[in-house]
Amino acid sequence: MSVKENLNKIQLNIDDFKQKYNRNNVKLIPVSKVHPIERILEAMEAGYEVFGESYVQELKEKYDDFEARGIKQPTWHFIGHLQSNKVKYIAPFIDTIHTVDKLKLAIEIDKRAEQNNRKIKVLIQVNTSGEDSKFGIEPSEIYTLVEEVLKLNNIELIGLMTIAGLEATPEENEKEFALLAKLLQEINSKYNLSLSELSMGMTSDYELAIKQGSTMIRIGTAIFGERVYG
Repeated sequence: MSVKENLNKIQLNIDDFKQKYNRNNVKLIPVSKVHPIERILEAMEAGYEVFGESYVQELKEKYDDFEARGIKQPTWHFIGHLQSNKVKYIAPFIDTIHTVDKLKLAIEIDKRAEQNNRKIKVLIQVNTSGEDSKFGIEPSEIYTLVEEVLKLNNIELIGLMTIAGLEATPEENEKEFALLAKLLQEINSKYNLSLSELSMGMTSDYELAIKQGSTMIRIGTAIFGERVYG
């Protein structure tokens, strides 16, 4: 199937799940990492403008390629683990960073955003699975990070993000998504905020994520096909 056909199929599923679980605001973010620009252009022709990338060097190369071709840039979201020393490469153009899990990283994003005279949207990544191999702040530590992030002037906190445990059962995944949704509600209540974004759900578990309130679904393989590394 073509990229357009894959997108149409997934969007129909999302629309069905939105109706099934009475959810309104659910955005599909095609994850284009390790796929060429030509595949992104196919998705753009199908009406999609926001794409998720996980590797700084690859994202910068794609951005530069769009510029060189004179093609309108997509809205870029960074969804991979981000090292503080790499922020400077994407700060001039990144729209949203989903994976802030340390104050040091938030401060660096704020600094680089100010240097580029812009404001960058961020989500705090939470380790909801308890797996040591997973990035993300522990749920019990999130309030301190939220308080510090809210003091920064050049980043805008818009919500929370998680990656469900890869070896987890569907029931365990749903509990993780429910935990993230609960944390967002508690943060909004505690700090009188109206954060609205929950970035959770991928190819294998996006129905459960939508059921628990996800607003950003990150799907790559089911849209672009299997990734070829190396």
